[in-house]
Amino acid sequence: MERIGILGGGQLGRMLLQAAANYPVETFVMENDASCPAAHLCHHFTKGDISNFDDVYNFGKGLDALTIEIEAVNEDALLKLENEGVRIYPKPAALKTIKNKILQKQFYKDNEIPTSEFIITQNKADLNHHTGFLPAAHKLAMGGYDGRGVELLRSKDDLIRAFDAPAVLEKMVTIKKEIAVIIAVADNGENALYPSVDMVFDNRLNLLEYQISPADIPEKILWKVEAVALKVVKDLKSPGIFAVELFVDMDDNVFVNETAPRVHNSGHHTIEANFSSQFDMLWRVMLGYPLGSTEHILPAAIVNLLGAEGHSGEAVYEGLNEILQIENVFVHIYGKKQTKPGRKMGHITILSKEKQELIHQANRVKQTVKVLARI
Repeated sequence: MERIGILGGGQLGRMLLQAAANYPVETFVMENDASCPAAHLCHHFTKGDISNFDDVYNFGKGLDALTIEIEAVNEDALLKLENEGVRIYPKPAALKTIKNKILQKQFYKDNEIPTSEFIITQNKADLNHHTGFLPAAHKLAMGGYDGRGVELLRSKDDLIRAFDAPAVLEKMVTIKKEIAVIIAVADNGENALYPSVDMVFDNRLNLLEYQISPADIPEKILWKVEAVALKVVKDLKSPGIFAVELFVDMDDNVFVNETAPRVHNSGHHTIEANFSSQFDMLWRVMLGYPLGSTEHILPAAIVNLLGAEGHSGEAVYEGLNEILQIENVFVHIYGKKQTKPGRKMGHITILSKEKQELIHQANRVKQTVKVLARI
């Protein structure tokens, strides 16, 4: 039986372990919180710091393979483990490129992958030389996620919010659509594309509001999107699962925004909506099994459950009973005991043949389900 480890124990690790239960695999998780969402679902839990060289190396050295559920891991330890024969998904070289926004943008440029214009800034003072480049998004090179580590700078007045650390200043593109494509890559280079996803953002929180799959885009644009996403993963030269996020502008040009080298929020609907979910697929990749079918069973929408404004403390879920009466609605609560404003606490998937029905029910779910704190 293969011994496979996951670095990180959040909701992605949890859903990965739910899929692992179907395979002959012994699972190991390392996270610094013993009550994290994934802790009780693995065979072996290790308390440790995923960014610490010794912790990662000692955790991985007895295993057959390792994967990640967050980019902030120690890739030097992964490189040493890879050199000692542990299979790493994604490869440490690909992870190193992706986890640093500066290296990631440079990678697109070097490989002639379309992406928005950018300038690299080392500190806040650098921005004074580039005010003519605004409006732009300022993205911290290291450590940002889920809307954190990104500031939208529209004019000189916004420079006060810029990062005083290495970052990328990206020219703002007028966006018609935000699309995500998940691609699985096997050890032998074979790949499988999931149908593209339409991402609708809450611009206030800079977080996903809901998403619909398959994306409603003309075939010609879809081909462009898929070709660009495939080029990204081929040039990364690594097996694993990758989520490529792209922009379509008003002239139907396609740009890569960012790539995640792991299972991703934009693929959560695949648990119910596709024959092989992104989580099932990653186990197939890591265990050397044939890739699964990415075809839709039914179109789907996802609504993220975020902690309500003004509520911090022990989580209470309101409205689940009501929305579970809707046909083809599936609830995923992540098992995080504490809620706080904007924290991802779960997601709800809705399946329907009709796009209008998906949008209607997604809005209904958003209005009905609340994550509050116990008073």
